Amino acid sequence: MRLLYSLVLYLLTPAVLLRLWWRGRKAPDYRRRWAERFAFSPVFQTRPRIWLHAVSVGETIAAAPLIQRLQDLYPDHALLVTTTTPTGSAQVSRLFGDDVEHCYVPYDLPGVVRRFLNRTRPGAAVIMETEIWPNLLTQCRARGIPVVMANARLSERSVKGYQRFTHTISELLRGVHVVAQGKADARRFADLGVNREQLSLVGNIKFDISVDNTVIDRGKAIRRKIGDSRRVWIAASTHQGEDELILDAYHKIRERIADSFLILVPRHPERFGDVAHLCRERGYCISRRSLDEAVDAGTDILLGDTLGELLMLYAASDVAFVGGSLVTTGGHNPLEPAALALPVITGPHVFNFAEIYPQLMHADGALEVNDSAALVRALDKLLMDNDYRQRTGLAALEVVERNRGALDKTLKIIQDVINAKRLTPQASTNSASR
Repeated sequence: MRLLYSLVLYLLTPAVLLRLWWRGRKAPDYRRRWAERFAFSPVFQTRPRIWLHAVSVGETIAAAPLIQRLQDLYPDHALLVTTTTPTGSAQVSRLFGDDVEHCYVPYDLPGVVRRFLNRTRPGAAVIMETEIWPNLLTQCRARGIPVVMANARLSERSVKGYQRFTHTISELLRGVHVVAQGKADARRFADLGVNREQLSLVGNIKFDISVDNTVIDRGKAIRRKIGDSRRVWIAASTHQGEDELILDAYHKIRERIADSFLILVPRHPERFGDVAHLCRERGYCISRRSLDEAVDAGTDILLGDTLGELLMLYAASDVAFVGGSLVTTGGHNPLEPAALALPVITGPHVFNFAEIYPQLMHADGALEVNDSAALVRALDKLLMDNDYRQRTGLAALEVVERNRGALDKTLKIIQDVINAKRLTPQASTNSASR
């Protein structure tokens, strides 16, 4: 099966490169550094190394506290962070600069994986959430590189696909330490044949989010520019097909609440220009964050067309709609606004956060809407009723606080795996400055 898989990948490589070039029309970073995807990566120093992979922005943000703790525990070891997307790469640079090594993760081709492991020589690998690469996992096991799948999740839809190859998947995951987010995830991994001795249930490390006071202060500064008396809602991480629904709702809510204000943050950078055009086409006066355009009483919409500022924009808001949920994308992280005590509104498509949203709903910290009209009703209630808005936001925050602790448990498991390879943690002299 793995040979067949590799052959198919080799045959698809020209199409994959063409797709990179095509995506590079609107996001030029896809056309850059393509050699890294074939493991022609920068030459790294010969030193003990821990490798952590985070696919994109969300996984990188979730992994940030884990990365910082690993740096503190293993100051004499290099920490290599790989991503798949340019936005994930940019997030690594923003969060860590030169404090970590970074490159794109290579394609899962046998020769490419060998070259990557020969160049990086990791002592241990930590893969955020769920990435099952047959050649990479096989070669890590052959080289004695332990792999931890941290904050692992597995949807019902994914497990149905994997179950057609249960024996193969079971063999690939043999020896992988799976640290599952929720009970359902742990059960699904067990059904795929993961050894229960190497399967842990610790919760979701995204609950261990911490918001720096400087981020809150910057959000408050933006809020003052918008106007402290205006009622501000944010539509965050929106996808194609959602922006029109958001703007429809905004038009309706302004008929009821004339001083309402929208912060609109599209998910993907290549869509920033199209969304700006859509807003202007609807007759709105917008301020583009990327251009540092002035926000004043005449501004209708602040377009968050930058990367790495979403938490700050949440901090400038009263209510948060979390996108990717009115379309079948599966939703995005609601814990960022919840950690700021913001009420959360979501669409029905939240299978990427199937363990989190039920808790928020049960605690009355989040509201689900199915269309633009329902969004208007939810916004009207939250923006008009201050007491209700505060109760809902505090309920969301309580869910976050109640579920903290997965980070420490995950770190302990990673330490046990690393220590088994005789990479001994040392006291960091600069841990307080990280």
